[in-house]
Amino acid sequence: MSDSFIDNYKEQGARKKLIEYLKTERNITDEPVLQAMLKVPRHYFFAKTFWNQAYKDIAFPIGEGQTISQPFTVAYQSQLLNVKNGDKILEIGTGSGYQTCILLELGAEVYTIERIVNIYERTKNVLPKLGYNAHFICGDGSKGLYEHAPYDKILVTAGAPFIPDVLLKQLKRGGLLVIPVGDPNKQQMTTILKITDTEFEKITLDTFRFVPLVGDQAW
Repeated sequence: MSDSFIDNYKEQGARKKLIEYLKTERNITDEPVLQAMLKVPRHYFFAKTFWNQAYKDIAFPIGEGQTISQPFTVAYQSQLLNVKNGDKILEIGTGSGYQTCILLELGAEVYTIERIVNIYERTKNVLPKLGYNAHFICGDGSKGLYEHAPYDKILVTAGAPFIPDVLLKQLKRGGLLVIPVGDPNKQQMTTILKITDTEFEKITLDTFRFVPLVGDQAW
């Protein structure tokens, strides 16, 4: 039996255990989200030396002061988004691209923005090799991406000091923004449903800690 076969077998088992943990211990009940996370090989976003860390429910450094979010955080935000097949989603903060892959598995068309050039270049090259194709943009995500608006959903994967008006303007009516808002040390996950151009429904949820959202409409 080859070492690669053994490694693959162990990885599949670890991935299934993680999904079961998210379901039974962390109250992730959205079955499409769980299935998407079961399909996406999180260890591919780690150097092989650290593959043993890939299916633990932890964030992990990816360089440039950034992290790949812990699986629970990815599952939590994805569940809040309630992604429908064909949704046009703007993701702010591409990072490793793991969350991007989950959105793609859920059937979304994804526009994803990353401000750090080295991470942008790496992720833009890696994801297509894994079979995941998104629209990659390098720039200031705090300002959104007007040229492809409006969006069905907007997902922010970094902690913001406030909710940027420019993002609300780029949502469709009936669209949803999911964004962590607070100070640099902790943020509360917040959802904003756009009812009309001037009417919104805001819900504040659990506390998280993200890397800061940096840009013209952020820190």
